[in-house]
Amino acid sequence: MEKYFQNYNPTGSVVLSTFFAALPIIVLLYLLALHPHKDKHGKRQLGIFAPYAAITSAIVGILVAVFMMKMPVATAVAAFGYGAANGLFPIGWIVFGAIFLYTMTVVTGSFEIVKNSVASISPDRRLQALLIAFSFGAFMEGASGFGTPVAVAGALMVGVGFKPMTAAVICLIANTAPVAWGSIGTPILTLGAVSGIDPSLLSMQAGRQLPFFSLIVPFWLVATLVFMDKGTWKDVFEVWPATLVSGLSFAITQLTMSQSGNVELVDIGAGIVSMVVTALFLKIWQPKHIMSHEDAHENASATGLANNKLEIPKYTGSQLAQAWAPWIIMAIAVFTWGQSGFKKFFNAIFAPVIPVPFLHGVVYRTAPISPEPTMEAAKYTFNFLTFAGTAMMIAAFIGGIFILRVTAKQWKEIFKVTFFRMRVPLTVICTVLGLGYTTRYAGTDAIMGLAFTKTGVAYPFFASMLGWLGVFLTGSDTSSNAMFGSLQHITADQLGLNPVLIVTANSTGGVMGKMIDAQSIVVSTVACYDNHEDGMAAVGPIFRKVFPHSLALALLLSALVWCQAYVWPWMQVPFVK
Repeated sequence: MEKYFQNYNPTGSVVLSTFFAALPIIVLLYLLALHPHKDKHGKRQLGIFAPYAAITSAIVGILVAVFMMKMPVATAVAAFGYGAANGLFPIGWIVFGAIFLYTMTVVTGSFEIVKNSVASISPDRRLQALLIAFSFGAFMEGASGFGTPVAVAGALMVGVGFKPMTAAVICLIANTAPVAWGSIGTPILTLGAVSGIDPSLLSMQAGRQLPFFSLIVPFWLVATLVFMDKGTWKDVFEVWPATLVSGLSFAITQLTMSQSGNVELVDIGAGIVSMVVTALFLKIWQPKHIMSHEDAHENASATGLANNKLEIPKYTGSQLAQAWAPWIIMAIAVFTWGQSGFKKFFNAIFAPVIPVPFLHGVVYRTAPISPEPTMEAAKYTFNFLTFAGTAMMIAAFIGGIFILRVTAKQWKEIFKVTFFRMRVPLTVICTVLGLGYTTRYAGTDAIMGLAFTKTGVAYPFFASMLGWLGVFLTGSDTSSNAMFGSLQHITADQLGLNPVLIVTANSTGGVMGKMIDAQSIVVSTVACYDNHEDGMAAVGPIFRKVFPHSLALALLLSALVWCQAYVWPWMQVPFVK
């Protein structure tokens, strides 16, 4: 098939080319968050049903690829199909596994014990959010990534009593600072591979940026939760000791491990330390007033909080062990599956690599994205045995058969509920990933990225915003790093900037875009809403709620990078070839 060389100014006008490159994203944002319509009750709402928005934007993306970029139709369709396949496996499979395990514990009744045991650590919802969404979510991000923390933590939060919308928003905000080291360090390892910079240097530089946000995010998370419940700043600061302990223990561990050059275990170590230290602290400290349930502010005193009067059942050690065992097995399995030696061994047994027809060997990136024409590979690796979703399903079966003693009737119900819950969200995930891959192989992502490189001395600020854009487009810090890592290095060299700082900014800025990518939002609705229609209808409102948080954190991170470039150069990690 004839080769396709990406052209980064196909219209002859940089402004016009950038506008059309961004058009599919503009359409998606408008339809999800701004398009007015009436719901089934006749009430005016903003944002249409997520599947319709995703399909429409995907069609626009393919049309732009074919008519503006002059991409062969078969190649454009193949790129979309490649993305959709990755949406199904591994992303959709991870979410399926998480929801399957959660459903199993609900059907068997063991989740009631899990819920009450979390409440026994602290019945306060602000502190439960810290433990589940921030600390436990960070551990899951480090062990697996790819939507796992949002799926698992979201299901847990709804189970312990959070409203679906609240749980989704809080989990998305929490899944920021840990993302750069997610999935056993995959984003930074990928960034090192494409940029030619030692990953340990990139990890050290990220460790001089993200710990500040690891300290900020817990406070940000608690404030968001309180104000969603119509609380006050007094309610936020009432739990500041626990919030500080949670964030500080995480940030110190993250800083210490990253400065040692560690890449793979930063999040896992920081998440475990934060969970243990926070839980121990809550054994000796509890807030004066307890925010104990979703209706606290409707029936509470002037402070907006209610004294805890809940009677939490007492359980034996064996009951607690049995209820928590499936979740513990899942955490161990996901961690084990993430190890490079494990992956290498089982991928050697079964991991067929399928070159994508009409795409692999066809697309070439050109200057300035790549100094000379470079083929953009397109091989779909079906490494089913080492998918994180496979680890979750195996953990679920082990826990269900040997610990919870699930009956045949219960297995039938678990499968039925999980399949019904996943069918529409999987369509959206696959469609959104298809759009992301279409923009990548067409080259429209690079057109948008190149617009940032025209900013001169302001580029350190926009380098991180480019990463933010990349994660929003692809739903993955790893994919954003693969997309823009080389470009960041080239631009740093051209401007005389430290490439370690600029290349790292792509990943650290990208983490702030994780909460607004459509894939993550859809995963959160799958985890938090039992009814798929309600979940898909909530995608737009959730996006509108998290976007200001994402933009604000991205701007703060960008300002830090700019200061490290010009004001505090001592915070830079020297570049060593």
